[in-house]
Amino acid sequence: MRRVRGASIGIAFQEPGSALDPVSRIGTQVGESLRIHRGLTRRAAWAEAVKLLAAVSLPDPERHARSYPHELSGGMKQRVMLAIALSCRPKLLIADEPTAALDVTIQAQALDLLRTLKAEYDLTVLLITHDLGVVAEIADRVGVMYAGRVVEEAPVGDIFATPAHPYTKALLDAVPADAAGNEPLRTLPGTAPDPVSFPSGCRFHPRCPARFAPCDAVEPATRPIGPARTVACHLDDPRHAGAGPATAA
Repeated sequence: MRRVRGASIGIAFQEPGSALDPVSRIGTQVGESLRIHRGLTRRAAWAEAVKLLAAVSLPDPERHARSYPHELSGGMKQRVMLAIALSCRPKLLIADEPTAALDVTIQAQALDLLRTLKAEYDLTVLLITHDLGVVAEIADRVGVMYAGRVVEEAPVGDIFATPAHPYTKALLDAVPADAAGNEPLRTLPGTAPDPVSFPSGCRFHPRCPARFAPCDAVEPATRPIGPARTVACHLDDPRHAGAGPATAA
């Protein structure tokens, strides 16, 4: 797995301040995977680390390569995480909430950088986020997950225009419509299930406003509902035609 991690798959964690080693210089941390995977000497790895820091638009990369994490801002540490993740030219970059700890201005810069790096490095980016604004701005395809399962997958435009799964609809309904905050937020009843004791049938059915008889007993299969689109839901499934009307939660 060490031949895969770093070399074929890179990851940028949600909180770079926790992911970076507080007692190791930035250049050393960026160069570590270069020494392990590419066999570079310490001096060569340091020089390459400075180039990578420049590639992710970290200002004054030579000086900051000698810095420690506590000397960098949150946005700068996020750029360091991207440099580490991309150091061995992986095919897949997993970005776990890469903008969650950043303010709005720095968040926009981070997303622009992510788009640029995706094109330059010919990357597949798997973005994990709860921020639907980020999804709309950067994603091509979206997989909506509930309780550990993908319940809907579709091109990003389809997700926002015609959500098919009740949970997807609930997520979009929860986005504030009034910027001034005068409208109450729409919420779902109940809470997410305990992962060691999922409910029978559909995992979402205890909170679903459109549940009906099959939802309680049968786990829905993932089925295609259009070109490049799937959903795991009993609603509109022809196998359950005539099973009865939806019941309010």
